[in-house]
Amino acid sequence: MLAYEPVLFDPAPIPFDKLSLDERLLSGIRDLGWGETRPVQSGVIPLALASGDVIACAETGTGKTAAFLVPILQRFLNEPSPQPPRTRALVLAPTRELAVQIEDQVQGLTYHTTVSSIAVFGGVPMDAQERALRAGVDIVVATPGRLMDHMRHESTDFGALEVLVLDEADRMLDMGFWPDVQRILSALPVSRQTLLFSATMPGEVLKLTQEFLRSPKYIQVGRRGGPAQTISHAVQTMASNEKTTWLGRWLRDEAIGPVLIFCRTKIGAERLAQRLSGMGIRAASLHADRTQQQRMAAVEGFRTGTYPVLVATDVAARGLDIDGIAHVVNYEVPDTPEAYVHRVGRTGRAEATGSALTLVAPEELRALRALEKAVGVQLQ
Repeated sequence: MLAYEPVLFDPAPIPFDKLSLDERLLSGIRDLGWGETRPVQSGVIPLALASGDVIACAETGTGKTAAFLVPILQRFLNEPSPQPPRTRALVLAPTRELAVQIEDQVQGLTYHTTVSSIAVFGGVPMDAQERALRAGVDIVVATPGRLMDHMRHESTDFGALEVLVLDEADRMLDMGFWPDVQRILSALPVSRQTLLFSATMPGEVLKLTQEFLRSPKYIQVGRRGGPAQTISHAVQTMASNEKTTWLGRWLRDEAIGPVLIFCRTKIGAERLAQRLSGMGIRAASLHADRTQQQRMAAVEGFRTGTYPVLVATDVAARGLDIDGIAHVVNYEVPDTPEAYVHRVGRTGRAEATGSALTLVAPEELRALRALEKAVGVQLQ
């Protein structure tokens, strides 16, 4: 049984200039080209501005990041900053890519303010991160593992923390980060606002939230745990040893626009990217065995069109927020319904249309039927 029952939301958009936001924050919002809220923002922002705890479940690509950043920034601009400076908000995210992209959005929204922020993640030297943490940067966006490293070095001070955000909480559970999350939570002030966001909300996550949420409002926008309605779904059946050849031909002759391909393993993603490159297709790989510099280069190359094809493991299923991805391809049938939802959620974002294609070998047909039933989508 769920710890909390969601209130289903399909709210009307609200013009940002009707939310009584600070003019400096509104200037950043206008710079980003936002005129009115999207559904999850319409539901969450008024609740978060009231300082209560919030759980939000919404389809991937619906604007959850702004749903928590806007009320955090409004709160900070309404109140005097602590002196000396101390960290006031902590955002925990499961992947480096997501942490970087959240902090990028912070930078855009705070352009006309003095609010400071930093992304804290592994794969890069700790020195610059440590200096910012010791200086009391206002907003810290961090992956749990690297933040624990800094906490062990005693370079963090969360004594003045006002807001905690757990973004993609179910993914942190899936990736084994929850023990670190619990240790981080134990070091934070009990008196704080906590906001929890995800595209899926398994009962196990909701049960764990009872340890640290206080009478939260739980809203759900759209179908619970399903992919966005703007995505079309298709399958292509073939023998396993034919997938790469078929995919190369499809990429050359039929695919239009950026294509994100998911593989189950790091080795599989690397090999597929190399084989596609050998066919004359500009493809990059993204997985945990690549250095942070290589991963950032792959993402930026995909974003700019240098690489029209990106082959990734599920490390990119969360946090890869790139507009205009036309197609998501599952090279194998995903292991779980959640993996399918988050993978295909990289397309069809911000109410744009997108397509999801799954390559299915005969031995995967049973898994495909189970996936269809769990996700509630007929894959044809």
